[in-house]
Amino acid sequence: MTIYVLSVALAVLFLLLVLELVRRQKLKEQYSLLWILFSAVLLIVSLNVPLMEWIATRLGVKYAPALLFLFGLLFCFAVILHLTIVVTKLTAQVLRLTQELAILKERGASHGQND
Repeated sequence: MTIYVLSVALAVLFLLLVLELVRRQKLKEQYSLLWILFSAVLLIVSLNVPLMEWIATRLGVKYAPALLFLFGLLFCFAVILHLTIVVTKLTAQVLRLTQELAILKERGASHGQND
């Protein structure tokens, strides 16, 4: 079995897994788009061997299937960056909510003492 056949099979299985996770509401649609895009690109590149070899030639890569690993690695970096942005945003929201909760508790405590 060649690496291209294996990558086609994995791309199809991965795409079906992502769609199933969205259907079961285990994965939000906004995050699934990135995974669907990755699966589609992997599928297109794996099915089009001449395209893969052309890209490899242009990039100076001697073994064209190695590009599949490069694409996967670059995708992982993109996902990590995206998740880091999401975590940063959520951290700021948690901090703001914690501050607002502390203010509300303080107001409630001060009003309770005045009664």
